[in-house]
Amino acid sequence: MTAPSPSPFPSPERARLASALREFKDRTGLSLAGLAAKTTFSKSSWDRYLNGRTLPPREAVRELCRLAGEPEGRCLALWEIAESEGSGRAEPAPPPEPAPAPAPAEQRTPLEQNSAHRRATLAAVLAAVSAVILGAVAAVALLLPGRDGGPGAAPAPSTTGPRCQGAVCEGKSPMHMKCAASPQTLAAYRTATGAWLELRYSHECGTSWARMWGTRIGDRLEMSAARHRGAADGRVRSVRIEDGVDADSYVYTPMTAAGPGSVVRACFDPAAGGGEECFDSRVAR
Repeated sequence: MTAPSPSPFPSPERARLASALREFKDRTGLSLAGLAAKTTFSKSSWDRYLNGRTLPPREAVRELCRLAGEPEGRCLALWEIAESEGSGRAEPAPPPEPAPAPAPAEQRTPLEQNSAHRRATLAAVLAAVSAVILGAVAAVALLLPGRDGGPGAAPAPSTTGPRCQGAVCEGKSPMHMKCAASPQTLAAYRTATGAWLELRYSHECGTSWARMWGTRIGDRLEMSAARHRGAADGRVRSVRIEDGVDADSYVYTPMTAAGPGSVVRACFDPAAGGGEECFDSRVAR
């Protein structure tokens, strides 16, 4: 797995999280070196987290909140949004070029001033008409039978739901396929080297995957899903920590199809040696 360079344009969700983290850091009065001394994360890691270049691990957010005396609820809510919507390593499009500023009124010709006035008037009329139409549509919708789940109700089309389901998701990224918006954590495990592992399951997508953080370059994680413990009928999906960016971030295995009753298993192979560590969990029926 070759990791792309971090995007210079963080997602809006990640930018909001980074802004909040900078506010909490200022509240502590600590420098980056001070943060590194009082937490389990390095000075360079905090620099990336606070500037939005890398999504921080959940534990980093919790540690900064404790230092700043901030309740964890707000911090972790911002982190959950950034983690689920920011899609990890996806590179958002760069901001659009700013539109050229209009010339001052005193520099315009009489024809240009009249044209600008007509455009402003037309825009105001269109806005008023649109408001009336939207209000009428809303009123009709309230009177239609089948609202609130009654007979004849039709589900509203979703533009933000998962992009795949079941076998179609095999080998694909849970973040890019939007299967990680509200997953269930089946089990969590801390390795002998201090890395954290989680088994995740998406009911909407019918898939499972594993993720790790607090890792070292060369660490490897494998996961699979089977019908019962000891079975070898599941496809193995794996991921490896390639560089320092990976080691400072959440890293996910590709997905594999899973359903109620499936046993999901993950095995961690540390680069430092010491032997493979495995754990598993069953998807609730």
